[in-house]
Amino acid sequence: MVGLYHATPHEAPTAGYARWFYENGRDLALPWFAGRDAPMEFRVWSDPFGLSDLEPGPWGQLQPGADAEAIVPDAVFVPLLGFTADGHRLGQGGGHYDRWLADHPNVLPIGLAWDVQLMDSLPVEEHDRRLGAVVTPTRIHEGTFDA
Repeated sequence: MVGLYHATPHEAPTAGYARWFYENGRDLALPWFAGRDAPMEFRVWSDPFGLSDLEPGPWGQLQPGADAEAIVPDAVFVPLLGFTADGHRLGQGGGHYDRWLADHPNVLPIGLAWDVQLMDSLPVEEHDRRLGAVVTPTRIHEGTFDA
């Protein structure tokens, strides 16, 4: 099971990855929120081509319907604003992925980014979890991270 996110115009796109994983027999999941104060879950996403099984979530972001099965993916692709060569990630400040990853330490977190998002350093807090890898259009940053 692969967890992705439904990208906004300001995030590295995921649609091509979703279709590739789906066509190659991988089950997919997307983040799901019951409400703005609810913890993030992942729920099954079955239509990466037509998006027929998605609906707007609490912030207007597309997410699976409330009747979609809740699951824990084996790997989760996470959005980011920046990342470092040693696998630190700067998210958008909500902490949803940090909390979810803390509750699921055996899940492999992988960042999706553009090359220009590589930073020399970022502020790191105690609860932050390093990424297992970061995929950009020109390379995969991996192997030096302590996920």
